[in-house]
Amino acid sequence: MNTTDAANKLGVSTKTIQRWVKQLNLPASRNELGHYFFSNDDIAVLEDVKEQLKNGTPMQDVIVKRPTTSFLINKNDSVQPKEPEHLSDIFEEKLQRFLQHEQFERELLQKKIAELERKLEQKADDVVSYQLLQQRRELEEERQQIKTLEQKIRELESSSIEKELPPRREEKPKRRFKSIFSF
Repeated sequence: MNTTDAANKLGVSTKTIQRWVKQLNLPASRNELGHYFFSNDDIAVLEDVKEQLKNGTPMQDVIVKRPTTSFLINKNDSVQPKEPEHLSDIFEEKLQRFLQHEQFERELLQKKIAELERKLEQKADDVVSYQLLQQRRELEEERQQIKTLEQKIRELESSSIEKELPPRREEKPKRRFKSIFSF
C-alpha cells in the first residue's frame, strides 16, 4: 500500500503519514523510486500512532509498538521478510543518534557563545568610544568656558585698575591776578 492509500485508510493527509514516519522512525519500506510502501503491520502501527495523538499524547511521547517482522520490496516487486532488529541494536542506534545530537548541540552552543562574546566585545568597544568622545566634547566645552572666564577677568582687572587710580585732574593754568593796585 502506498502513502496515498495509507493516508486514505487512516483519514489523514499524505504529509501527515510522511511526517510520522520521519519523526517517529516508523517501519516503512521504500520501493525502487524511493516511495514509501506500507504493509498491514505498518498500517497497524500508524493506526496506533493516530490513536495516541488523538488522545492528546504529544508527538515526542508517542510510543511506537513495532511488529516483530516487516517486509521489503525489492526491484522484482517480490516481498521478502526483513530480519527483526534486536533491542541492543535499536538501543545502540538510538544512543549513537543521541550522542551525535548532543555533539551537534555542544558545537552549536559553542558557536553561539563565541558570537555573543564577539558582540559583547564590540559593544564594549562602542561604549568606550562613545565615552571618550563625550569626555572630549566636555573638555572642549570646559576649555571654552576657561577662555571666556580669562577674558572676563582681564576686562575686570583692567577696569578695576582704572578705578583705583584717582582721576587725573586737568590742571588749569594758574591765573595771576593782577591787582588793580599793582604797578
